[in-house]
Amino acid sequence: MSGNIAENMEVIGADGVHVGTVDRVEATRIKLKKADSFGKHEGHHHYIELGFVADVEGDKVRLSANADVAVTLEEEESGRPVDL
Repeated sequence: MSGNIAENMEVIGADGVHVGTVDRVEATRIKLKKADSFGKHEGHHHYIELGFVADVEGDKVRLSANADVAVTLEEEESGRPVDL
């Protein structure tokens, strides 16, 4: 399924709420654009494991978790969970 994920696709939660925008796929993770970072994490990339992708629908990547949960699943480049 990762082959269907392309740059600039919108990443949305299972509830349809915006989570981020694809920068690129790196190995087993989606790298989100810096422009979608927020709060104390503003200005750098966040990552989401491909295992959380439920489907690719047109130009959207739908995750298996709602957006409010998905942002807690995002990982830094180091692989550690985001500390919100």
